[in-house]
Amino acid sequence: MGRIAGRFSRVEPRRRVRQLVLGLLSDLPRKNCWTIAEHTGDATPDGLQHLLGRAKWDADRVRDDLREFVLEHLADHQAVLVVDETGDLKKGTQTVGVQRQYTGTAGRIENSQVAVYLTYTSRHGHAAIDRALYLPKSWTGDRDRCERAAVPDDIGFSTKPQLAWQMIERALDSGAPAAWAAGDEVYGDNPHLRAALERRGLGYVLAVSRTHRVPTPAGPSAPTTFPSASRAGPGRSCLPDTARRGTATTTGRTSPSIQETRRAISICWSAATAAPVNWPTTAATRPARSRCPRWSRSREAAGR
Repeated sequence: MGRIAGRFSRVEPRRRVRQLVLGLLSDLPRKNCWTIAEHTGDATPDGLQHLLGRAKWDADRVRDDLREFVLEHLADHQAVLVVDETGDLKKGTQTVGVQRQYTGTAGRIENSQVAVYLTYTSRHGHAAIDRALYLPKSWTGDRDRCERAAVPDDIGFSTKPQLAWQMIERALDSGAPAAWAAGDEVYGDNPHLRAALERRGLGYVLAVSRTHRVPTPAGPSAPTTFPSASRAGPGRSCLPDTARRGTATTTGRTSPSIQETRRAISICWSAATAAPVNWPTTAATRPARSRCPRWSRSREAAGR
């Protein structure tokens, strides 16, 4: 707490933020201002609500302090920057960013507030180092509504992949060592995010949806049109041994089987071998051709 104490000019918010952190680190089954206030001995949540809603302090500088603390303990040159979103279910319409939208918290479309998070993961451990609230167009297109909720005028609409890249770039620019980025199909389906990661020389493992089309020499194809890696025979995969960067996997709403995952990996690597003009490649990022004999023969038979 001593690291961030200087970000609060008054003793009251410093005391409140300590209570908040202790409550968040506790084993409370539900964590909100009411439960944390009771856990720390307060009769009402007024103090915590004031800290989060009206007290003057710079949340971004506290975030930077947290990132420095995490890197002091977890930094590793092979670390992974993991992006994912999560939602909080809401009843009303006044919470910033709330609308009916899909949230993994409920597994369906619900009235919710959604935010994107960045986690630093290494062999030493993992911790969240950044966050960005997702503001739907229903909010950014209504400036009166934003003004009533105290949303700054310079905040416009950004997609979740754009928010993810802003956080990844901020972490890299701050000197966070990392070799990989990872995320689900919300991020893997976005070609601009993949291109941005490649420009920074960052390897990535990003899922793509089952309906996502990938470029091939024969034209755009759905992942399900490619042969399965499981056909290569027991113990053999179409994933090249030298493949290390630019990997993507295909997932649906449910977890894929091992065979589906192996097939998806081979699909994206085989497609990347064709090096379409809109996929920038270098000697470091260009994947090797598949070593799977049956897959190679099928490519030759198709005139590829």
